[in-house]
Amino acid sequence: MTEEYRFYGDLAAWWPLISPPDDYADEAAVIASALESADLPVRDVLELGSGGGHNAVHLKRRFTLTLADLSPRMLAVSRELNPECEHVEGDMRDLRLGRAFDAVFVHDAVGYLLTEEDLAATVATAFAHCRPGGAAVFVPDHTTETFAERTEHGGGDGDDGRGARFLGWTWDPDPGDTWVRTEYVLLLREKDGSTETVHETHRIGLFGRDVWHRLLAAAGFEPMVLTRRDGPDDEPRDLLIGHRPG
Repeated sequence: MTEEYRFYGDLAAWWPLISPPDDYADEAAVIASALESADLPVRDVLELGSGGGHNAVHLKRRFTLTLADLSPRMLAVSRELNPECEHVEGDMRDLRLGRAFDAVFVHDAVGYLLTEEDLAATVATAFAHCRPGGAAVFVPDHTTETFAERTEHGGGDGDDGRGARFLGWTWDPDPGDTWVRTEYVLLLREKDGSTETVHETHRIGLFGRDVWHRLLAAAGFEPMVLTRRDGPDDEPRDLLIGHRPG
């Protein structure tokens, strides 16, 4: 899981510059609409794998959020951005808060689940926290049907003189397994102008729509897939939605 990666450990304080919150606005709007596909009014939302809280920056304008993540350092970043939100340290595979929400949301942190067993456990967590009539929305980076080798880049600058840039390169070294590989290179600039280069390899889970459908149905959800494309040159992306029968 994510605790093994520097991105979410000793480099967590750089996250607002590596992946600026403003970059999440358009996707957060789509996610909000998916959450509101529930059969009840959606007010209280649990986000599993909330990371630095960059989706929450936008979603909290419409919902009351509880943010759960495995990394205490990422939660610290999120608390700075989202002090009005409740934060909980916990693993999406076995977290049990003992209360229910109108909707549950899992963004790309779900990609760090590499086995069907872990994915099923997380779907079960979502179901356990979802009220009857509610919805759970999962947004993996890829499904088998949408995956294509790709590169990405980004980053931003802070008011204090710090800056960050990243390059990511994703490909599938073995189509016979359930994960793909992303090589990240970070260039980090400190306030005094000194720089550091960091290279890190991430493994990202890759499952087909049929697997998602089966696991959502097995947990008790009524599953559906929403495929979206942000622009004509963008790769398609699947949102997996589970509605809990009322």
